[in-house]
Amino acid sequence: MIQPVILCGGSGTRLWPSSRKAYPKQFTPLLGERSLYQETLRRFSGEGFAAPLVMTGEAFRFMAGEQAQAIGLMDARVVIEPAARDTGPAILAAALMLEDAPDTLMLVAPSDHVIGDVPAFLETVARGAEAATPGTLVTFGVTPDRPETGYGYLELARPPADGAAVPLRSFREKPDEATARGFLEAGTYLWNAGLFLFRVADVIAAFERHAPDLLEPCRAAIAKGKDDLGFLRLDAESYGEAQAISFDYAVMEHAETVAVVPLAGAWSDLGSWDALWQAREPDANGLATDGPVTAIDCADSYLRSEEGSVHLVGLGLEGVVAVAMRDAVLVASKSRAQDVKAVVSALRAAKVSQADDYPRFHRPWGWYETLCLGTRFQVKRIMVRPGGVLSLQSHMHRSEHWVVVEGTAEVTRGEEVKLVTENQGVYIPLGTVHRMANRGRLPMYLIEVQTGAYLGEDDIVRYEDVYDRT
Repeated sequence: MIQPVILCGGSGTRLWPSSRKAYPKQFTPLLGERSLYQETLRRFSGEGFAAPLVMTGEAFRFMAGEQAQAIGLMDARVVIEPAARDTGPAILAAALMLEDAPDTLMLVAPSDHVIGDVPAFLETVARGAEAATPGTLVTFGVTPDRPETGYGYLELARPPADGAAVPLRSFREKPDEATARGFLEAGTYLWNAGLFLFRVADVIAAFERHAPDLLEPCRAAIAKGKDDLGFLRLDAESYGEAQAISFDYAVMEHAETVAVVPLAGAWSDLGSWDALWQAREPDANGLATDGPVTAIDCADSYLRSEEGSVHLVGLGLEGVVAVAMRDAVLVASKSRAQDVKAVVSALRAAKVSQADDYPRFHRPWGWYETLCLGTRFQVKRIMVRPGGVLSLQSHMHRSEHWVVVEGTAEVTRGEEVKLVTENQGVYIPLGTVHRMANRGRLPMYLIEVQTGAYLGEDDIVRYEDVYDRT
């Protein structure tokens, strides 16, 4: 039995604007109806795999749990990392949680990778399990088909053959193009896929040898951790004392016995728009599109629209990435796809909200989006999922009008509790204590019109909250 450990805390800024801090790429359906995270869970939910252990941040705990349940995976265990400390502490914390079963094989996987041939991939994992003999740490590499500068590389002791494990000689950082061409020609370099497989006892022993300072804060974070609405919340003070360091730097680059297993089938970490263009399998002209798009005389380009009401038209484009959303548009040279992260930094420096905020704001109870915003009014569309309950709250600076457009809302207004059905409305005067809930079995939608001198989301006084938000 293999224990999957899914790392689910990244922000994916190189895929801005589709991926943002508030809603990163692992939760986004970039290549189909399911998100990358859901596809990862499905990949490791079959025979031979234990229920996954998901390591994620505070902001994504409900999202991680809900997306797992949406694909029928009810036993995923979600662990909340109270601070981002990189992959080293995350993997160590997961291993320490499994310490009572030292011989368990632990498979560590990012939540946002794309695997083209899942059966072939699972066969590769099986070969990795065979190579994970006592004392051996296994990592996986991808045979390069181009001089890629966006990936790190694994230098092998000898050329790989027949998919068998090969001893690792060294880790190599992301190279420049000339170095990458040399790696490609040498035949002894693989892309570093960021996937690992080892026995729990072996990886803990490796941390004890090479990163002992991480052990005490991670053990304390688990010992002082608390159950929080079905999640395990690691102790914030203890976990915050752990050095922020990647697993490669902390352990793998120093480990004495590391085996590399070549991955079979197509693989991508979707680390840039250029990678997504490749994953979309462009046509003979090098053109790939997603969503409502019209392309005329375009080549070697990727055009994507994520808003049904925004039709993206490309005319005579070559070597271009164009991504349209309701609140932001990216137009970039495809050769600069790796530099989109710098765009996000520039937007943050200019205090542009679109740098991090997503047009649809996800909450434990559902989501909302702003349809229209004025100086003294705002119109929102709100979806409350079945069983969703907003906090009991009041506002100091605004009043609200609610009109239910689909489903039925249970509305608390002061001492009154009533059902509001489709085409009915209710008025919430300024300062009135109120709450909304969906007790039905289908999603409930409503239109909210806010009026007042201040419309910020921080104008909320919470009295009760079933999600224990502070």
